[in-house]
Amino acid sequence: MAPVAIEKAQATPAAEKAKAPSQALDWRGLWLAVLPPVLGFSLLIGIWALVSISTASSIPSPFETFKQAVVIFSDPFYRNGPNDQGLGWNILMSLERVALGFGLAAAVGIPAGFAIGRFEFLSRMFNPLISLLRPVSPLAWLPIGLLVFKGADPAAIWTIFICSIWPMIINTAVGVQRVPQDYMNVARVLNLSEWKIVTKILFPSVLPYMLTGVRLAVGTAWLVIVAAEMLTGGVGIGFWVWDEWNNLNVKNIIIAIFVIGIVGLILEYALIKIATAFTFEEVKT
Repeated sequence: MAPVAIEKAQATPAAEKAKAPSQALDWRGLWLAVLPPVLGFSLLIGIWALVSISTASSIPSPFETFKQAVVIFSDPFYRNGPNDQGLGWNILMSLERVALGFGLAAAVGIPAGFAIGRFEFLSRMFNPLISLLRPVSPLAWLPIGLLVFKGADPAAIWTIFICSIWPMIINTAVGVQRVPQDYMNVARVLNLSEWKIVTKILFPSVLPYMLTGVRLAVGTAWLVIVAAEMLTGGVGIGFWVWDEWNNLNVKNIIIAIFVIGIVGLILEYALIKIATAFTFEEVKT
């Protein structure tokens, strides 16, 4: 029994040594995850400070902008009238427009993508139209929305709809067309109904492509709503930026740029998590 005890005692330091590299590797991974973003933001702030100095403070410094941000976010939900509301209300109004336009686009675009990908006749029929209309700038559709809907809010929602629908149609159709033909042959042999083919075969296979289209669409929608609100007015982050420009308040414009970026990043991150949960694989940006 004594030799066994000696072997165990000798094995313990070896096991501890084996664990040491893994712990060092974890620290190295954490360091690599934290250091590059910190250096990137430091570089951005440094360039920003140099630009502020070289323009004789016509561009506010990072410190001045930070002080202004503290003031703005101390009360983001104030209301002093229909055209004087806090930044929080403007963000929520923009997100509401994006949600409505994006939801309508998903309700139309995803089923249309399934149909176009499933039936060759529909694919040949609609592909030329999609190729013609997809490159059109979303803001070019805004005057049509104003003419048809006679209001700024419906026109902005229409613009979000028309710019969000193409990625969902195209990615869903591509996903349907890439379903292995063996699956369809089995469905034909089993004499499955079209509903069962869609729900049991196509939908699970197409889901990763569909979620990719959703991610692309929501990113585009958030980009477009800012420009659309600059033109239509009302309450929204785009109108808030334009109003601050009319007041020559550059600090608030810079703050709005960071807010727009952070909200877009949160939307992208949320959709990546949803895509990963449903596709059972890591989704990269």
